[in-house]
Amino acid sequence: QVQLVESGGGLVQAGGSLRLSCAASGIIFSKAVMGWYRQAPGKQRELVAIITSNGGTNYADSVAGRFTISWDGAKNTVYLQMNSLKFEDTAVYYCNYRRMLDDYWGQGTQVTVSS
Repeated sequence: QVQLVESGGGLVQAGGSLRLSCAASGIIFSKAVMGWYRQAPGKQRELVAIITSNGGTNYADSVAGRFTISWDGAKNTVYLQMNSLKFEDTAVYYCNYRRMLDDYWGQGTQVTVSS
């Protein structure tokens, strides 16, 4: 059974940094895509960053150059390092695992950036 557990959210001032973690269990990383998405109040959920099993990454234009996604295979954990945070980065951040027909989500972690 796949489980994704996010942590690391919180309240930070604009310009600050946070690192989100998503501990995954029950997954097969080969040919999988791990990702971070976010949803702000009143808005649709949007892609933040993804990482593939061969190490490829992709970022939303709004976070490129500020956020970094990474995967630690020894810990089965995907990270999202967020630097130079802006007020508009405030949202609930969700971890996602996709592989073939499997599509799983974590419960989300709140990130609040004060201006």
